[in-house]
Amino acid sequence: MKPDLSRPTTDSNSNSESNLNDDAATVVHEPLTPDIEHMPVVDDPRQWSNFRKNFILLQVAFGSMIAGLAGNIQNPAINEMEVDLPATASQISLSLSLFILLQGVVPLIWASISEVKGRRFVYIVSMAIFTVGSVVVATSKSIGLLIGFRCFQAAGSSAVMSIGAATLADIYDPVERGTKMGIYYIAPLLGPSLGSILGGGLTTAFTWRGPFYFLAIMGGVVFMSFLLFFRDTFRHERSHTYQSVLKARLKGAGTKKNVGVENIDADNAAQDIEKQEVSSKPVVAPEVKLGLVDVNPFRPMAFILRRKYNLFMLTASGLYFSFAFVVVYTTSRTLGTYYLYDPMKIGLVLLAYGIGTVGGSIVGGRWSDYQLSKLKIKNEGKSTPEMRLRCTLHGLVIFPLCVVGYAWVLQKRVNVAGVSVMLFACGFASIFVYTSTLAYIVDSNVGRSSSAVALNSCFRGTFAFIFEEIAVPMQDGLGDGWMYTIIAFIMAISGALIVIVMLNGSRWRREAEESEAAEPPKMVPLD
Repeated sequence: MKPDLSRPTTDSNSNSESNLNDDAATVVHEPLTPDIEHMPVVDDPRQWSNFRKNFILLQVAFGSMIAGLAGNIQNPAINEMEVDLPATASQISLSLSLFILLQGVVPLIWASISEVKGRRFVYIVSMAIFTVGSVVVATSKSIGLLIGFRCFQAAGSSAVMSIGAATLADIYDPVERGTKMGIYYIAPLLGPSLGSILGGGLTTAFTWRGPFYFLAIMGGVVFMSFLLFFRDTFRHERSHTYQSVLKARLKGAGTKKNVGVENIDADNAAQDIEKQEVSSKPVVAPEVKLGLVDVNPFRPMAFILRRKYNLFMLTASGLYFSFAFVVVYTTSRTLGTYYLYDPMKIGLVLLAYGIGTVGGSIVGGRWSDYQLSKLKIKNEGKSTPEMRLRCTLHGLVIFPLCVVGYAWVLQKRVNVAGVSVMLFACGFASIFVYTSTLAYIVDSNVGRSSSAVALNSCFRGTFAFIFEEIAVPMQDGLGDGWMYTIIAFIMAISGALIVIVMLNGSRWRREAEESEAAEPPKMVPLD
């Protein structure tokens, strides 16, 4: 039986052959996979009041700011930390590199847990870990203890920044996600810039331990916010991870007795879940107990990575976002060495980059939603995730040019006003594109958004770690001009990957669905 297509096909479930001509007709194929995006659920989070949804947006945005702050707030205190602990420059650098790496990798675990236990459970546990880690770092008397619990901090801070986007997918429809993603990413994008200013002020007032006590207080506030006021947005019916286990177990059980679910007809439940019909009547998914074997980050990760468009887009998106870590770190070195700026002045200059990212996030998100709505109208209310990428074309061209311009402005040591202008331009252009790539990753991985966003965090954390490790040798050996010129070339390659997905993503997604539909279902052992 075919799914009910009486409602318009949405971004995340339609398939079409996309092209770069906005006026060209788009052929929308009938979806091969069920419309789990609009599976009717009890107490649908997308039907909640605007006040409640905006409050949730504020909660996850504020929580995600910690990730940006925690990674950069120690920079102004580096010299004092080396003397007091004591520690070498390489040990302090290692603490930052490991923080960035773990902040990118650990979300794979958090995402898998959130698909079983829900978002709220992950937020509460992760923020408790972060708060405890911050307290221990602030009271550390050895560099070994500090490095160990900086890793603890990274693990805790990573959850909100990665799963926050999945929470927005829970409560907002695709047509408005671009705008909301843009607003959401203001907080973590400002973190790196504000971190230097806050770190400088707190270090001056309270020694190097001040910034970490500040993070502990902030983490405690966010923890209490999620504990007392957050209402879980996760619904089992819209999770492929949960549904895959449920369907396999219901098929294998055949009776409600074996499943351990009362008042559920196993055959009818399996049939309803299998069809995933779009109707006005919610299909209540029976609860099943999922064991540790189901909390497996590798299974959803492998599923996402075997889709070609995901591999291309995750690489491009990760490279774009990792630029933020490189530009903040290397610019701080240049401003301190050649412009003789103290930490507070360096933070004020870097604020130009932060303001640029905020502007790019807001404008890019709204522009993305506007273009998507415009194209949906031209295609009789139907759309594909690839349509959202068309609005990035200008940014894909402008961003590498801005990086090249910044390279030689910095190399020639021009007035700091010129440096600030180019920092703003780089920040605006990079996030203008990144906002749409993140929304695309969510829209094109329906029912697996948390795992897809976690993989995105893994890619950008890995790339940022690599860039952090090679940036200083490149800067010392080549100078700012050629270092940033090489980075601009890498960003141009990233833009080419986005264009390739724009042109071929729809076809690749349909081919993947056909291949997956032909695979026999994997049985999951009963508890």
